[in-house]
Amino acid sequence: MAHQVTLIPGDGIGPEISDAMREVVAATGVRIDWHVQTAGAAVMEREGTPLPERVLDSVRETGTAIKGPVTTPVGSGFRSVNVALRRAFDLYACVRPCLSMPGDGSRYDDVDLVIVRENTEDLYAGIEFDEGTDGARQIMATVEAAGAGTIKPDSAISLKPISVSGSERIVRYAFDYARANGRHKVTAVHKANIMKCTDGLFLHTAERVAADYPEIEFDARIVDATCMGLVQHPEDFDVLVLPNLYGDIVSDLCAGLVGGLGLAPGSNIGANQAIFEATHGSAPDIAGKDIANPTAMILSAAMMLDHLGEGAAAANIRIAVREVLAAGKQVTADIRRSLTGSFDGAVGTRAYGAAVAEAVARLS
Repeated sequence: MAHQVTLIPGDGIGPEISDAMREVVAATGVRIDWHVQTAGAAVMEREGTPLPERVLDSVRETGTAIKGPVTTPVGSGFRSVNVALRRAFDLYACVRPCLSMPGDGSRYDDVDLVIVRENTEDLYAGIEFDEGTDGARQIMATVEAAGAGTIKPDSAISLKPISVSGSERIVRYAFDYARANGRHKVTAVHKANIMKCTDGLFLHTAERVAADYPEIEFDARIVDATCMGLVQHPEDFDVLVLPNLYGDIVSDLCAGLVGGLGLAPGSNIGANQAIFEATHGSAPDIAGKDIANPTAMILSAAMMLDHLGEGAAAANIRIAVREVLAAGKQVTADIRRSLTGSFDGAVGTRAYGAAVAEAVARLS
């Protein structure tokens, strides 16, 4: 029986890397019925919204989606198509593995860690009040009346909600992930020394949840010290669990340890739906030129196959990607330069995808 999957190709380089991904998945022999749904800037021009209801309906029906990078049009009413999707399906866990790859151009060759980011709360909840609005003035008056301080009258204000339930859910997800994937340590990242109420709540909740997993080592680190530690000794980390804003920033830092966002897969997991995605942007300046690196999209598909219970196929994709990158003969320009110092001999998006698909077929 075929798996039902919604495919959102995205904008810019999205359709190109999505095509490469589909060829690789087909080579595994796993049957996928793709429900293709367009979204993003071009759709905004035709349908008046970058995220039509038909896209949400498809994801509700299939339960699983994979998407290329989507451009959010300025002035559309959306802060982000990605954020809107996460909110629509309560995709509370953003999971981003960071693993060293051959030819990734990084200063490190042994990074192997996983970022687990809370996706629904924190400053990214989008509860904001513009400068001079009634809402901002009401918040100022409430803060002053509570004796919590004084906010300058020309301020804009963002609120940072962190809940016990949201914190427990994401920390438990991180520990369950570690247990299921043979990981030995979970690090909770916070700024509780300064943000004693919100980050303090996150930290204390993490400490309480950690007691339910005695076989997994637990520690907690302040976010700025974590960033320094990741650059100095990334081998000290395994699974990191973070509130939303820190998770966004630190996941990009970790992608930089393994060659950048072009090699960084990701997933957004909820109770009923899961959306997998390349974590980089739509790169409109190189769209249609057949030069984009589709590795992040291909590795996101491997995460999707794991989610669908197709672990052997997922493993074959990861092995094939490493083989092709290590050989260095059928790789995109960014990888070719990392391997040889020159763009000479690089191939395009389609040729690289075909090379990975051929390697997958040999393994399958």
